[in-house]
Amino acid sequence: MIIRTIKHLPLYAALAVCALAVLYPMIYTFSYALMTPSEAQAYPPNILPSGIYLKNFSDVLNLVPIDRFLLNSFIVSIAVVAGQLITSSLAAYAFAFIPFRGKSLVFSLFLSTMMIPWEVTIIPNYITIRTWGWMDSYAGLTVPFMASAFGIFLLRQHFLQLPRELLEAARIDGCGHFRIFAGIVLPTARPALATLAVYQFLNTWNMYFWPLLITNRDTMRTVQIGISMLKWEEAMSHNLVLGGVTLVLLPSLLTLVFGLKQLVRGITAGAVKG
Repeated sequence: MIIRTIKHLPLYAALAVCALAVLYPMIYTFSYALMTPSEAQAYPPNILPSGIYLKNFSDVLNLVPIDRFLLNSFIVSIAVVAGQLITSSLAAYAFAFIPFRGKSLVFSLFLSTMMIPWEVTIIPNYITIRTWGWMDSYAGLTVPFMASAFGIFLLRQHFLQLPRELLEAARIDGCGHFRIFAGIVLPTARPALATLAVYQFLNTWNMYFWPLLITNRDTMRTVQIGISMLKWEEAMSHNLVLGGVTLVLLPSLLTLVFGLKQLVRGITAGAVKG
């Protein structure tokens, strides 16, 4: 065992270096967020703060309504996740278990939309939202993202792994599609549902261009837009900006940490038989 460990030491060292390179931007952000203004402006740059300086976070809260931005991002992200779980699970169940004419063609059309760049749909979506009067509203921020071909594909592939005998036994017992969907399919699809929820939450939380396009009032800004307001405050104080970035990163990091197990399990489900 020891010999095997020594043999793999170069591999472990290389992996550690790669991990450090990936984590360096995050370490740099957290380090500067805890520095005093003089430490942040020192040359050569400091790597670690001399102490824990929390005034950066209080200054951020005083300069911009970051609490409102966080609330907006939470509302938008949770609404989009809920919409994705509902629409994707229902559509995936239909594509997996309900026979109808042209099902393969319709499913292929759904998958083909994944190849369309988001930039192509921005103008039509913007015109639609403006026509409906949804500018500066939660509806405009959420409704265009409440369904996706990726979510349908992910859940359909998971649903297809369910034993057909289980579904046939439920039909023999008199269960309809709704009871099978709610009582059998959804409870067994928790890893895939959790995967879709974590993935979509992170994507929605990090959206920048769409909220910038359809919101004009500060009360409707999300964190990714609101945090850019710090660039014009305090003569571009880097420790202040990175303090705001730290506040923005924490929810997504916590979501990733607590949802990583389900995310990996859901993505690898079905990759190995047995």
